[in-house]
Amino acid sequence: MLNLYNTESRVKELVELKEGQKALTLYTCGPTVYNYAHIGNFRTYVFEDLLRRTIKYFGFPLIQVMNLTDVEDKTIKGALEEGLALTAYTRRYKEAFFEDLKTLHIEPVEMVCSATDSIAEMIEMIEILLEKGIAYTGKDGGIYYSIKHFPSYGRLSHLKLEDLKEGASERVSDDDYDKESAADFVLWKPYDPKRDGEVFWDSPFGKGRPGWHIECSAMATHHLGETIDFHIGGVDNIFPHHENEIAQSEGCSGKRFVRHWMHAQHLIVDGKKMSKSLGNFYTLRDLLAKGYTGEEVRYLLLSTHYRTQLNFTFEGLEAARQTLIRFSAFVHRLRIVQCIEGPPLDDQIERCRTSFKRALGDDLNISEALASLFELIKQVNALIDEEKVSKSEAEKVLGFLEGLNTVLAVLPLQEKVVDIPPEIQEAFEKRQAARASKDWAEADKQRDFIQSQGFTLEDSFSGSRIKKRALS
Repeated sequence: MLNLYNTESRVKELVELKEGQKALTLYTCGPTVYNYAHIGNFRTYVFEDLLRRTIKYFGFPLIQVMNLTDVEDKTIKGALEEGLALTAYTRRYKEAFFEDLKTLHIEPVEMVCSATDSIAEMIEMIEILLEKGIAYTGKDGGIYYSIKHFPSYGRLSHLKLEDLKEGASERVSDDDYDKESAADFVLWKPYDPKRDGEVFWDSPFGKGRPGWHIECSAMATHHLGETIDFHIGGVDNIFPHHENEIAQSEGCSGKRFVRHWMHAQHLIVDGKKMSKSLGNFYTLRDLLAKGYTGEEVRYLLLSTHYRTQLNFTFEGLEAARQTLIRFSAFVHRLRIVQCIEGPPLDDQIERCRTSFKRALGDDLNISEALASLFELIKQVNALIDEEKVSKSEAEKVLGFLEGLNTVLAVLPLQEKVVDIPPEIQEAFEKRQAARASKDWAEADKQRDFIQSQGFTLEDSFSGSRIKKRALS
């Protein structure tokens, strides 16, 4: 059974298909494409991928939609500064984002939609809200949502309407146009050529562009329906963005917008908020340039529970590297098993399967899920040491790992041929000779040289081998 924490109810709730429902529906807030996504963003996207994979692992059909915010203050500002059309400016970061997703083994979703392709749906929603008297026209020509007409506002963030003040959030202050109340927010921004350049759309309310919040409401309901099962994002999206989405969507339809809300906690770096001014701001590309792999970064982002703040450190990234090397060594040992006979490993596999699934079913308890895998590795390694694992049972374990990897997507199960440069091969042979003569100082010297060149050494009962450090 799959039980997941709901931000709105603050309890874990059972996931199930409603009567007659063919698939669960999931909407995720994608990036605002004005720059390369940073590792804090990817902490959320890796969590979303784990959730997606877990839902499917539990046998539920799934339809997921992810948006790309390609029209917003930051994207327009960036395009104007570079003298580019908005589409040309955002295309660069859209393409980079999908490259990064692939590097982190994040599965493609069923549908990706861009805000600029959904303007008609946004205008339609705004017209409905105006007709219902929930929205109004400001003196500046902008359209605003009147919070006083939505009594349950604040139920997701558990904030009281009377406590909301001007500047309560960065996004609220960004919407500081000509509104009646500090808590109201913009649905349609009137065209300002100094601010917007040539970026505008014609509408019944005049030239302008949508506010940030209406974009997600329109895309989510257009593609997934008036009520969706899951809406996911980072904790910084809870207020006001997701709170405003609820008000807009339910104000239009009169129906519950989302059954289940989930949010990932922040990522910090060395105990501090990530900031360019502190020199601790990293994109995925920064980490790749430092020699780390997508799998190593994914494992680090994956291995802390999504509702726990993740403290990113390079020591942690090195630990992730060592864990993946351990996984790789285990897979290699399974592949070279030569024994013909041995006891069945069904019990060990089934215990791991049960523990792994039970942990994931308990609100994605990834630590417990990984612990069950480590225990299996420990047990099987001990049997390999005693030459009690047959080739057929080793293949059975490898097949089981393939199943787990449909969720984890970090296990190095595919062996890859790597060209070994002559100087590395020579150092490897020197190390082998030094080990044979028990010249440990020389063996360590050659090992350090090999590792400094981006290769790793794996020593097992069957001998040693060289591997390129990159796992992808």
